[in-house]
Amino acid sequence: MDFFERQDKARRQTKLLVVYFVMAVVCIVAAVYLACVVIFFGAQSQHQHYGAATEIALWNPTLFFYVAAGTLGVIVCGSFYKTAALAEGGSAVAESLGGRLVNPNTTNPDERKLRNVVEEMAIASGVPVPKIYVLDEERGLNAFAAGHAPGDAAIAITRGAMTLLSRDELQGVIGHEFSHILNGDMRLNIRLIGILFGILCMATIGRILLRTRGRKNALPLLGLALIIIGAVGVFFGRLIQAAISRQREFLADASSVQFTRNPAGLSGALQKIGGLPDGSHIESEHAADACHMFFGNALGQSFVNAMATHPPLEERIRAIDPAWDGKFPRVSAAAIEKSTSPVSPKPRAPLGFPPIIGMPQSQAAMAGLAGSVITARSVLPQLGKPTPMHLDYAVELRNSFPENVQAASREPLTAVALVYAMLLSADEAMRATQLKQLAAQITSTIYEKTVALFPEVAPIAGRARLPLVNLALPALRHLRADEFEPFSQTLQWLIESDGKIELFEFVLQKIVRRHLAPQFGKAKPSVIQYYALKPLAPDCGVVLSALAQVGSSDPGEVEKAFQTGVPYLRAPEGGLQLLPREQCGLAQVDAALNRLTQAAPQIKKNFIEACVHTVAADGVIQEREAELLRAIADTLDCPMPPFLQVEGN
Repeated sequence: MDFFERQDKARRQTKLLVVYFVMAVVCIVAAVYLACVVIFFGAQSQHQHYGAATEIALWNPTLFFYVAAGTLGVIVCGSFYKTAALAEGGSAVAESLGGRLVNPNTTNPDERKLRNVVEEMAIASGVPVPKIYVLDEERGLNAFAAGHAPGDAAIAITRGAMTLLSRDELQGVIGHEFSHILNGDMRLNIRLIGILFGILCMATIGRILLRTRGRKNALPLLGLALIIIGAVGVFFGRLIQAAISRQREFLADASSVQFTRNPAGLSGALQKIGGLPDGSHIESEHAADACHMFFGNALGQSFVNAMATHPPLEERIRAIDPAWDGKFPRVSAAAIEKSTSPVSPKPRAPLGFPPIIGMPQSQAAMAGLAGSVITARSVLPQLGKPTPMHLDYAVELRNSFPENVQAASREPLTAVALVYAMLLSADEAMRATQLKQLAAQITSTIYEKTVALFPEVAPIAGRARLPLVNLALPALRHLRADEFEPFSQTLQWLIESDGKIELFEFVLQKIVRRHLAPQFGKAKPSVIQYYALKPLAPDCGVVLSALAQVGSSDPGEVEKAFQTGVPYLRAPEGGLQLLPREQCGLAQVDAALNRLTQAAPQIKKNFIEACVHTVAADGVIQEREAELLRAIADTLDCPMPPFLQVEGN
């Protein structure tokens, strides 16, 4: 199953969730109506308000209308309220469960270990670094990933897991959570929280009615009935959570093992859950709402197996470690804490481009964007499916950045300076002009940091700059609204200041604005609007024409590249024509990509496949082409890992 099939499956599960929700609502409406009939008409009949011959009528259209409208109003409003409260994405979920945002420049060794693991996996996956939270009050071993898309994702881990797990075990758990990010599970999980909250509102209304007073008042009886009905609704809600969650846990476990190439790490983490008295239990009062999102069972053992949101630990361990002896090691928090030592820094690789572990040096120099050894058929299968080689690459790449650059990427204002430094011209005269004008537009602190960072940023190879931008995104998300607007305007000015827009500048601006604009209310999250290629064919033509002209200026080669990619769109024959350069500039590409974000996964798959074959038509994926490819994939929420040489290509 490839990335796009997993996305389609997640979308189908969303439809299944809607079906379950509708069924639950119908049952709740029927139950509330029946309760009202029995309570109100039964009470009236008993007191002979309508005469001695009054009988309870089971069907009353007027009553049914009011009951249905009121019940639907409560459930739908409750669901919309909770969904709106979680609109911020993963941060809102983590904070509702007591999460504390980890300081990017933390000196705590456990937090540094966690931060390093998350950053490495983000680089390897081709996604922005998620926000990192620690659940300080939780002693159990657990974690979760939450968000609507990779751009607003957050990873939260309990203090117990951060402290008790070794680096390999922590890597296995984080790899499991990255699988949920890449498989499209997060959006479904947040929708499920919203839906279940709406159902829970019935029990809340019931508790309010139960406290009402007055003679001949039937409302407390109705309140009791609503509490019972709400409990039944919660029961079915838990069944929905279990039905959607359990099989995805096996998939995430398998993906983590494939990613890290270390089944012992994930197996060890699961065994420690079994050997710890607290297990994976979560104490937060909101744990039940989000229990389907956690790495382990957050609510403890279930009396009814069908209600469990996670498969039994034994099954999960044996699925990845068949040789396990079935015994859980006794876990002592004190012993693990004593064995925890500060993370020693790894030696920094030379600036420019880092070597890849396990690869000959001559090959490592080509890795990342090695055009002569990358083939089109090797790119698409890696979308949303990073390999251990990507993880090795990510470790070396992150460690290759100067310490000042790494530190700058982790604070909001210095991250702004880092972005500015990456956009300064290599030409000394032009750079002097840019800096003179820049000094009049930004604060002296940011200006001085920009000047100081430029000498360290300039030698970094262009191919390593996109990962550096992704490392800086979490810090940039912490800008205030009054800081984001000047940053966005200065970014635009700096890009245009030399009279031309380079491809890297376009890519950087596209990625930064795409991931930051929704947070500051400047853009809305994309939703699927196109299930057929026809209305998007002109947009595909714009992007493919631009890609064909990036790799060559020879008209014959450009035409060949365009015609190589077009068949992979599966569009009607003769429907697309190569556009002249002035009709497929960066502005046109930007507009086309904004529309393509609203396409269904299968259309995105065909489009990206066409893009890959267009740039690889000459047998070489050049650095400029690869940068644009990764920007396109990022725009479409299709994380593209770094371009690495794969054996056999």
